[in-house]
Amino acid sequence: MRFFNFIVLTVLMFGCTHTDLGSGDFEKLERETGGRIGVSVLDIRTGKRILYRSGERFPFCSTFKTIAVATALKHGDLSTRLTFTSDDVKKAGYAPITTKFVDRGMTVSELSEAAIQYSDNAAVNILMRNLGGLQAVNTFAREIGDEVFQLDRWEPELNSAEPLDKRDTTTPDAMTGSVHKILLGDALAAFARDLLLSWHIGNTTGDKRIRAGLPKGWTAAEKTGTCSHGTTNDAGVIWRPDGSPIVLTIYLTGRAKDAKPDDAAVARATQIIVEKLGAL
Repeated sequence: MRFFNFIVLTVLMFGCTHTDLGSGDFEKLERETGGRIGVSVLDIRTGKRILYRSGERFPFCSTFKTIAVATALKHGDLSTRLTFTSDDVKKAGYAPITTKFVDRGMTVSELSEAAIQYSDNAAVNILMRNLGGLQAVNTFAREIGDEVFQLDRWEPELNSAEPLDKRDTTTPDAMTGSVHKILLGDALAAFARDLLLSWHIGNTTGDKRIRAGLPKGWTAAEKTGTCSHGTTNDAGVIWRPDGSPIVLTIYLTGRAKDAKPDDAAVARATQIIVEKLGAL
C-alpha cells in the first residue's frame, strides 16, 4: 500500500494528461446498448486519463455504497453492534446478509462488509441511520473534495434512475475522484482504507462487469450498481500484473424502464479502456 500511496501523491503533485481516446468505441457501444455511457479513467502510473461523458450526471445506484461505507468507517467504531428489525430488512429490498441476523444485530464492520461485498441494502441503510441520516454521507463527500455527489433517498427508492432526475446522481469524474481518495489515498486512516479495499477486492457481485473485461493476470477492487432503466454501473480500481493501479468508473443508463442490466457492455467498456491505455 505504501507503493500505491507514493504513486497517488506523485500524480497529485504533477497533474494529469487528458485524452478522449476510445470515444468512437464508446459511441458504438451506446448505439449497441441503446443507452448513455459515462467513463472516467485515471491511470495512476502515467497520469493519463480516458474520459467519455465524464462530466454528465448518471444515477449512481449502489456504487454510492463505497462513499457511504467510507463515511461509516471514518466516523464509527467498527465493533459497535447495531440492532435492526425485520421490517428494516424487508423495506430495504435486497438484503441477503442482514436478513440472517435480525435477532442479534450486526457490528459496523459486519454491516460494512455486507454492504460492499453483497450490496446489502438494509446494511447500508442501517449504517447511514447510525450516522444520523443521508446528509452525513453528502458531508463526507464534500470533505474529500467531491462537490458533485448527491444522495437524496434511502435504499431502495434511490434506484428509480428516471431520466433527467438529478436525485441520487453523480458524474463518472466525481466518482473516480472519490474512489481514488478513498481506496488509494488518505481520506481514511490506513487501517480503515485497507479494510475497505479488501472488501472491494472480495466483492461478489462484479464478476461479469469490470472483472470480466480484464486480461489474465489483472486484478480488481470494485463496487457494482444496478437500477431501473437498465442502469448498469461499476466503479473501483484495477491493477496491472506489475501492481500499478488504474481508477475507473463505468456507468450505463437511459435505456427502457424495464431493461435488464447489461453486464457485457460494462465488460466491453473495460476492454476498450485496457486497450486504449496500452496505446498511450
